[in-house]
Amino acid sequence: MARRRGHTASRPEGPETADAGHGTGPVRTCIVSRAEGPPDRLIRFVLDPAGGVVPDIARRLPGRGVWVTLDRVILAEAVKRRAFNRAFRREVTVATDLVERVDGLLARRATEALSIANKAGLVTTGFESVHRGVETEGVLCVLHASDAAADGSAKIDRKLRAITRDRKTTVAILTPLTIDQLSLAIGRSPVVHALVGTGRAGENFVRTAERLIRYRSGASQSLREDDAVTGGDREAAVEDAPHGE
Repeated sequence: MARRRGHTASRPEGPETADAGHGTGPVRTCIVSRAEGPPDRLIRFVLDPAGGVVPDIARRLPGRGVWVTLDRVILAEAVKRRAFNRAFRREVTVATDLVERVDGLLARRATEALSIANKAGLVTTGFESVHRGVETEGVLCVLHASDAAADGSAKIDRKLRAITRDRKTTVAILTPLTIDQLSLAIGRSPVVHALVGTGRAGENFVRTAERLIRYRSGASQSLREDDAVTGGDREAAVEDAPHGE
């Protein structure tokens, strides 16, 4: 079971274009790398009334937008190269902590998604409950806090690894959130280990967690394609209207 630590000149964005390499969905282009990809692999940015660059994590804010690959290193390059000025074709203001701000927004979105999954009855917490729970069918992912003790996480992972090997299945192992963030999502403290069961809310949480992990690591493939994945460290298309997530 593979395990990875922590873990990619503008053009007007009118009708959404599709590319065979990305299926039939809309494609956006990064203002820095010029790489194309589906919207969930990039981050949308708009301008506030004062000309400040605002991250639109949910892709719903009004106004013209530009896109940057979902990778903190590439976003830092966008800031360094003044790529937002060129993409918006005007002088703009970029916060000095934009890279960290985006990280915080992605983490908050993942925390909120986990809270919703918990309210839907899809989340099990506690070392013993998770250790037993990995034996059951319908486990979507296992969560460890990024600041959890290594021995407890390793014990759960060894058992999960043996089970998935025997069943020839895969279950993601994710560590993008801290103990405090997990506890906030669940509504009690401390939460160090959790598992998420299958269901719409669970799938939504994994998607939001993948975006956070991808931003931190620049991972280029879906994290669920790996046997087990950890995350903790995980074009310019200019448009006239926001797109829902």
